[in-house]
This record gives sequence, C-alpha cells and structure tokens, in this order.
Amino acid sequence: MPIALQVNGKSVNVTAAEDTPLLWVLRDELSLTGTKYGCGIAQCGACTVHADGQPIRSCSTPIGALAGVAITTIEGLGGTHPLQEAWVRADVPQCGYCQSGQIMSAAALLAEKPKPNDADIDAAMAGNICRCGTYQRIRAAIKDAAATPAPTPVKA
Repeated sequence: MPIALQVNGKSVNVTAAEDTPLLWVLRDELSLTGTKYGCGIAQCGACTVHADGQPIRSCSTPIGALAGVAITTIEGLGGTHPLQEAWVRADVPQCGYCQSGQIMSAAALLAEKPKPNDADIDAAMAGNICRCGTYQRIRAAIKDAAATPAPTPVKA
C-alpha cells in the first residue's frame, strides 16, 4: 500500500514498508541523494533532515511515523540558502560527506534562534560529526549566515 508523504513542499506516494527508514525512501525512491548515510544508528548526523522544521535522523526514522509531517531535505533548502553560501565563504567542506547533515542542523538552529551564540551553536550541532574536524569553520559559517536574511522556507 502506498504511503503519502510531504517532501520539500510536494506530496509524494511511496511504495515501501512502514518500517523503512526515511533515508532509503529519499535516496532510492525519490532520488534525493543529498542526504547521506553515515552510521545507520542516528549517531553521526550525516542523514539529518527536517520534520516539521525539527532536525531528525532519517536513517532511523520509519516512514510510517511521518504521516502529515512536512519533510525538508538539503535539496529543499534550495541552492542559495545563506548557510550554503556561508559554508563556501568559510571554506568549510573538506571531504564534504557530513555537510548536508551539518547544514540541515544549522538551518533548524537559525530558524529557532536567528542570532545564536557559541553555546547555542554547540548544543544544536552536538550530534553532527565531522571526520575532517572543521568545527571552527562550521561555527564561523553559522555566525556568518546568521548575519544574512534567510529565504522563505519551503511550505508543505
């Protein structure tokens, strides 16, 4: 039986079991490959997306739990989100693998606290691991983006 989801402002029907992790539906059924698989146990943050504006780990969230929830992926932010531009200015990415999850966590933070301090940033980003260790550049990029008005988010 198809499951109806709201992804990046669009209604989609997917044919997967209710216990299928959202990550695999996004990547395999919807071809939204910006969200990455990292650990599979919700510990690294590479698979972070938004559910009703809140960051969640898509590798461990079953699609059956997402009926009526607005899901936003890195693709849903658009290509010119202030965070993405700040990431480039701060030269954040090295290997780049964790970056979509990092940006999604940072976007949720800025939506909740438009002018975060270091403690706010540390708390919001605590579950996102960067194997390259670019944490100082990530913090700088978040502060930079906080000084730039954010675009209107995708509506579900």
